[in-house]
Amino acid sequence: MNLQAALRDGAERLQASGSQTARLDAELLLGHALGLTRTGLYAASDRSLDDDERDVYERLLARRERHEPVAYILGEWGFRRLMLATDRRALVPRPETEVVVERCLALLDGAAAPRVLDVGTGSGAIALAILDERPGALVTGVDVSREALELAWENRRRTGLEVGLDRRDVLVGFPPGPWDLVVSNPPYVDRAEFAALMPDIRDWEPSVALVARGVTEAVIDGATEALRPRGALVLEIGDGQAAAVAGELRRLGFRDVAVTEDLAGRPRVVEGRR
Repeated sequence: MNLQAALRDGAERLQASGSQTARLDAELLLGHALGLTRTGLYAASDRSLDDDERDVYERLLARRERHEPVAYILGEWGFRRLMLATDRRALVPRPETEVVVERCLALLDGAAAPRVLDVGTGSGAIALAILDERPGALVTGVDVSREALELAWENRRRTGLEVGLDRRDVLVGFPPGPWDLVVSNPPYVDRAEFAALMPDIRDWEPSVALVARGVTEAVIDGATEALRPRGALVLEIGDGQAAAVAGELRRLGFRDVAVTEDLAGRPRVVEGRR
């Protein structure tokens, strides 16, 4: 079997299993098995796989057929300019969360050595990306999950970006400020909707990082007290939540409240200044 046939067969299998990105998945998995980029796969499309390569590819396909996210299978995933370690200890870094980082960087423009708090840091993606693109910022990430923080520490070592990391449950106590910016991608999936999530998410990603349990409200309340005057709050939100979250910020006296859409045109980020 050559690479072209392997890609075709893999994509057909993954499409049959329910993958919505079957061809891309097959390309990434075959490339991982062979140590080739996607471009390299097509440049060598007539090359045949040996038995060992076919076995490795088969094992990767079988994992994806069980709906394991590709990012977990590969063990790493790109987020903005970084390549981060990924596994079941934290959510897969997503393109919509890159929009969160964009808004943070815009709000930090011109600030000298700003103090930034990332609540629910997970893999550390937001905190590390902010420090990577805003050298001189003093960035701290907190999370209630010990396992997620272990992964964030691994990504700190991997990237060489010295963010602070601490275990904290903001439902119990908010990290004392003053902060120039508080950012969070909190768990925001309604518990009643959890069972309807795609199995790639529902069965593999940590539910503590997905299911709403009052963290959004706790972050808003905590930031209200802990932000410096004119400090900014940036929140990733779920579908249908923009109006309520923006309204709550206005009620608490935040100014310049705005909603930003993600790449799919869905309201995804709410921000405001204290």
